[in-house]
Amino acid sequence: MAEDKKITLKQHLAMFIRGMKLYGSFPKPVMLSIALSAIFEAAVPFINIFFAAQILNELAGSRDIERLTLLVLVTIGLNLVGFLIQRALSRWEDYCRHQTWEVGYGLLSYRAMKMDYSDVVDPSTQKLFSRIRENQWLVGFGLVSLEEHIKEIIQGVIRIALAITFTVTLFAMRVPADSAYAWLSSWWMIPIVLLIFAGPIVLTPYLNTLGGKVWLEDAEHTKDANRFFGYYFFTLPENTAAGKDIRIYNQKRLIKRQIDKDPEWNWKNSVLSRLMKTEGKYVAAGVAVTFFCNGLIFLYVALKAMAGAFGVGSIVLYVGALTQFGMGISAVITALGQLRNNNAFMDNWFEFLDISNKMHRGDVKVNSESVHEIEFCDVSFKYPGTDEYVLKNISLKFDIGKRLAIVGENGSGKTTLIKLLCRLYDPTEGTILLNGVDITEYDYDEYMAIFSVVFQDFELLPFTIGQNVATTVDYDAERVRSSLVDVGFGERLETMSKGLDTYLYKNFEDDGVEVSGGEAQKIALARAIYRDSPFLILDEPTAALDPVAEYEIYSSMNEIAGDKTAVFISHRLSSCRFCDNIAVFHKGELVQRGSHDNLLEDASGKYHELWNAQAQYYQ
Repeated sequence: MAEDKKITLKQHLAMFIRGMKLYGSFPKPVMLSIALSAIFEAAVPFINIFFAAQILNELAGSRDIERLTLLVLVTIGLNLVGFLIQRALSRWEDYCRHQTWEVGYGLLSYRAMKMDYSDVVDPSTQKLFSRIRENQWLVGFGLVSLEEHIKEIIQGVIRIALAITFTVTLFAMRVPADSAYAWLSSWWMIPIVLLIFAGPIVLTPYLNTLGGKVWLEDAEHTKDANRFFGYYFFTLPENTAAGKDIRIYNQKRLIKRQIDKDPEWNWKNSVLSRLMKTEGKYVAAGVAVTFFCNGLIFLYVALKAMAGAFGVGSIVLYVGALTQFGMGISAVITALGQLRNNNAFMDNWFEFLDISNKMHRGDVKVNSESVHEIEFCDVSFKYPGTDEYVLKNISLKFDIGKRLAIVGENGSGKTTLIKLLCRLYDPTEGTILLNGVDITEYDYDEYMAIFSVVFQDFELLPFTIGQNVATTVDYDAERVRSSLVDVGFGERLETMSKGLDTYLYKNFEDDGVEVSGGEAQKIALARAIYRDSPFLILDEPTAALDPVAEYEIYSSMNEIAGDKTAVFISHRLSSCRFCDNIAVFHKGELVQRGSHDNLLEDASGKYHELWNAQAQYYQ
């Protein structure tokens, strides 16, 4: 687990630098907006500190009305100008920082879309991505939290610099030698005052860092807590499909019972409550140290003023500046400690972003003008992390321009074969050849482009129908419409007032349409036709269609496929009749191959068994 890693100082620094470089690549000047906002937020309080001291000194001195009026007006004016600039910078900062969340999570999404499919579906990758989300949302740790700690450091440095400028005369202003408090001007008072300062400067940030560290040490439990809240209060209410079952079976009683018995719902005994209480103890101790030490410093300033070292106005100046100095030091050290804690969670981000593509990507170009003959040569495959072969010793040639049906019981390896064909996975053993060349030697994107596929678990995006079919923003509207008509979606399209510009679903548009499973499958079929690739692959292409629609699709499939090489996977063996060849799979092996009539003649064959099991539905 990334949270358990021992991170060296060098690694901490490297992660910080890498995080800053990522921020530098974001589209808006995020760090500039944060820096300017931090500078003004830290500087504005010193306006009141300085001018309050001048006003008090004037009141305690000559009480010149004109000077007092000028001081008050300048104080008000500078506060107004400072406030307006601060608010403008704060709004700019909010705008830029809002984008960092989008861009930050965009980095993860883009990386997920580019990594090998085998890594995307790997449980360890899914767990890592889930951990990143949970840590960021629940406890506020991760890459996009870096900006907050940077801002705290900048504010702290500005406070320290201005406070030193304002208090440099504190030790130089001496108590009269004949005063009973003359010892306050002794040289040894300087290290004592500095030692008192060490309390809030060192102990408070240390205690705050320990408080933040409890989240790091208990990351596994907070992950479970966040999963609980995420499922019951976000995922479940938004799951409209589950809403039907909840009402039919009155599952709300079951759900409420599960919520009530979960310790995370019982705030008194929950992980979050325990962690917040633990963190609160450290934070409270830090606040106590700060107030106690600040009280001693204020007492030193008050005694020195009472002894005649400086006027009453200077008390406000020094006390205010010293307070800001302590806050600045505390903020810097606390932020550095939080950066250190945050690095363990940033490590998750970088671990995800650094998942490399292991599949070899060659540079051989695919000749778009030549025929495309693909052959499996003694191919075996087992999914990563398992020892069981899903496919074993498959040798199969896809005849150019022919229709091949792949049939078999569930779990016989049919869909896995298609995933290998489309190079979502590489074979564990054996090779796959395209025109006699190992497919790993081809340019990956060019190889993928020769396939038009409808997977049985296909997904449509909440964009317009036209964009879903063409998979681009700009497209040939007539070709899209023709593809939809070919698969039987023409009449439904005519009922939509916005036609191809109609949005699917309501994720982004309130007037988006909800399509049925069969309609969605037709759109997916149209997408495959529009792509117009040499290979047309349909994995259970009519599973969600009614018998009439299924008959229409298969009746027109020869015309739709044209001179393409077409591969069909189906449990309904009636669809095999129009295919030139049939490949029968059983327990990961290719057990038969031939035409429908030839295979049916073999009474002992698997195809004969499957056909007769369904024969009553064909008569």
